[in-house]
This record gives sequence, structure tokens and C-alpha cells, in this order.
Amino acid sequence: MLVSILAHPDDESFMLASTAARLADAGTTVGLICATRGQAGSAGDPPLVSRDALPAVRERELRDACAILGIELLALLDHQDKHLHEADPDAMREVLVAHIRRQRPTVVLSFDPKGVSGHADHQAIGRFAHDAVVAAADARYAPHLGAPHAVRRMVWPAPLLPGDAATRDEFAAHWGVDYLIDGRAYRDRKVAALRTHRTQHRSVDREWFGEAHARTGGTILDWEAFRHAWGEPPPTIPADDLFAGLDDPA
Repeated sequence: MLVSILAHPDDESFMLASTAARLADAGTTVGLICATRGQAGSAGDPPLVSRDALPAVRERELRDACAILGIELLALLDHQDKHLHEADPDAMREVLVAHIRRQRPTVVLSFDPKGVSGHADHQAIGRFAHDAVVAAADARYAPHLGAPHAVRRMVWPAPLLPGDAATRDEFAAHWGVDYLIDGRAYRDRKVAALRTHRTQHRSVDREWFGEAHARTGGTILDWEAFRHAWGEPPPTIPADDLFAGLDDPA
């Protein structure tokens, strides 16, 4: 099982759309813990919804994207967008450990310390996720939350932005690309998931369908790259599967 611990609706489609769809189609359970409903995000330009309605709309967009990608388990934590760094670390640890011990994932994916783009919410959820994964394996921590569970591998997005590489060889040559997922067969589902986040059309268009799309000839949508954070390393680099070298990914 793969569980992603992310900050906002649309993070899943930006980061692992093809990877999630590929794993789900292969029979691996894919889960997502999303810390906010994206209340501070765009409502569209021109606005598609009121600010008051935005959290509920973004939740629906997220659920629709999960259905497209085969993300079977979704938990929304309802923290305030752009204020995630203010969340109580002890309370966040308890909630995340409860999810981890209940779902018992083999691999956990979250943000790196930089948060990819430097977004404070991305950085915060990455810290919280790392803390919770370690605590979940410690039998001394909160035994009422269930039996301890040791995640075997934690991964981050690779240190590239969309459009930084265009071909497999360019990705493979970049430092930090430890897993390189071929998403060409899932391109249509990735586009559909991205387009489902209609309120975020400006960032979707800018990152995926603008200058970088033209510069790469569209291959920006073909590959998803991840970095090995810790745990059992892949047998080869870059590996073509987040579960490479691990048994029983389901």
C-alpha cells in the first residue's frame, strides 16, 4: 500500500497522478491524507465560486480526481490552508499515526524539506509526515492508537519542477531522481485529474499546459520522478516503481 500525506487538493494530481493510476491498476491500494481543503487557493479567474463555497468545491474536485486516479482511501484533516505550519505538532502526530497504524502502508510519500516550491504548507506537512512515520513504528508512542507499524520506505518528489526535464535520459541524469515512473499510458487520466481542479485552472495551465508543455513537446506529462528519502533503497537507480525491491505492495 502507498499512502501520500499532502497539503492541498491538487497536490495529488501535480505530484503522482500517473503513479497512483498505475499502482491502482496493478492492484496496489493507494491512499491519500490531505491536510487542508485549499480554502486560501484560487476560486478561478473569473471566479467560478464564492470564497465561502470554495472549500466544499475543492473537496469535490479532489474526490473526483481521486476517483479518476484510483486513489481508494481519502482522509481530509480540515486544517487551514496557508496556516498549516501553525498546527499543533503533538495533535498532528497523533492523527497521522492513527491513520498510518490503521492503514499500514509499505511506502509513504510526502514533501521534501524544501516543499518542492518553497510553499510553507508543503514544508509543514513534510515535517509532520516524517515525524508521524517514525512515531508510528515506536511501540512506546500512544499504544491506544493501535499496534506499531514500520513503514519500509519514504519517498519525496524529486528536486525538479515540471518542465525541468523532457526525456527519460534527462530525468535519469538529474541528481535525486531515484524513482522514475513511466506515465505515458496514463497521460489521459493525468490530464483529466488535473483538469478536474477547475478552480485552480490558472496554476494547472501555467505549470502543465503553458511554456513548459511547448518546450518539452508535451513530454512534461509523461514521467513522474521521486527521490528516496529513507528506508530500504531501490535495487537500481532510477527504479521504475516506488515498490522496487519490496515484496507485497498491496
